Amino acid sequence: MVSTPAVVIAAPASGSGKTTLATGLIGALRRAGHSVAPFKVGPDYIDPGYHGLAAGRPGRNLDPVLVGAERVLPLYRHGTRGCDIAVVEGVMGLFDGRIDEHQGQSVAEGSTAQVAALLGAPVVLVVDARGHSQSLAALLHGFATYDSEIRLGGVILNRVGSERHEQVLRAACDRVGLPVLGALPRMAELAVPSRHLGLIPAVEHGGAARSAVDAMIELVAAHVDLAAIARLAGARVSGPSWDPVAELRAPVAGAPVVTDPAAGTWEPGAHGVQRTADGPVIAMAGGAAFTFGYAEHRELLAAAGAQVAVFDPLHDDLPTGTAGVVLPGGFPEEHAAELSANDRLLDALRAAAHAGMPVHAECAGLLYLTRSLDGHRMAGVVDAAAEFGPRLTLGYRDAVALTDSALWTAGQRVRGHEFHRTRLISAAAADPAWAWRAPDGEAIREGAVIHRVHASYLHTHPAGNPVSIAGFVAAAADYAALRADV
Repeated sequence: MVSTPAVVIAAPASGSGKTTLATGLIGALRRAGHSVAPFKVGPDYIDPGYHGLAAGRPGRNLDPVLVGAERVLPLYRHGTRGCDIAVVEGVMGLFDGRIDEHQGQSVAEGSTAQVAALLGAPVVLVVDARGHSQSLAALLHGFATYDSEIRLGGVILNRVGSERHEQVLRAACDRVGLPVLGALPRMAELAVPSRHLGLIPAVEHGGAARSAVDAMIELVAAHVDLAAIARLAGARVSGPSWDPVAELRAPVAGAPVVTDPAAGTWEPGAHGVQRTADGPVIAMAGGAAFTFGYAEHRELLAAAGAQVAVFDPLHDDLPTGTAGVVLPGGFPEEHAAELSANDRLLDALRAAAHAGMPVHAECAGLLYLTRSLDGHRMAGVVDAAAEFGPRLTLGYRDAVALTDSALWTAGQRVRGHEFHRTRLISAAAADPAWAWRAPDGEAIREGAVIHRVHASYLHTHPAGNPVSIAGFVAAAADYAALRADV
């Protein structure tokens, strides 16, 4: 498969305006007639929601830490089917990545620079122009020459204060031979509301998110040279595309071809069912409280033979015929009262878990399964209370499974990511799901395996662990068969 050309939107540091630029660029290119594939470097779930609104197709992640560097290019090709250009938003600063075991390396694992090198795509550096003058030339010279694997194709000046300021900055860019691809004025009204884990997800922000995205598109369309961006785009020439059925190592009889994501329109959090032949129904939580997920998760579940039914725990019941439940991450702490009010679903989920239905719960899903969340009653599957905590827990983890479950075998090693500001209190003893060592060397045991429930704060990427998806669907099929015999 020939790769779709891409540009990578990077910055010297966090807070430079990458998300505004990337989201606006995606939408502006789309309005100019391009079919745009949106990507985000790293495990971030929130930015892809805004990308998806701008692109009209799911935003996807490229994370070498969670899926392995060898899968980045195939996943990229899979996500660009039917597109003529891709926009890849970076993470943090261009060369920032996982630091636990990679200090001293020029290209850190999971960094924007690593992904740009893997894709063979040029980098557009977004610079927050506030406080910059002639010395910008020295900063750009450093970024352009730091690593020969990285091709810096141009600069976008963000938050420019005046015409005179722009002239000085353009002269600095000329001095190091980097073209200015755009210059955006300061626009405070574009700020999107945020909270403890970053931007408010697009699904929760509703019409305000759509308005913010439209404003980003208008800003970029007016101040960025879209034709120059399109000419700059590039990528490695050819190679295989990621295939969810092939990733499962053995094609499943009757497994469907997953619907081409380029077809039709897409809205984040939309309800719907992906049907296979006669496989087990996997109910996947969505809606405003459960917004964290990867597009490849549904695709792998469908490739393994499952019927994937998306439901909203704020007001829905479990879908008819449910044989397994996926409770992904999100912000249940922001919707605890509404979640608690859906008594019928809480009771049904608790009864199903105790009856042996496989349940995969990550972060928000773990909180939903506790006895209570900030004093609001939850499902009571995990014997613990949860509350909003004093500090953010964030970072990659090299974890080992401690207990056999529907997804993992004890002793299996997995890379995951934590991202939460809640904590469990008054937790009763249970079989732990994971163990890892904290950066300070402390041994951590985390999560719980109860019946066929696997609940944990750890986020994993299904594309990096396809065998876990096959195991979960098989467990759901076994449960469905047992219930049919009752």
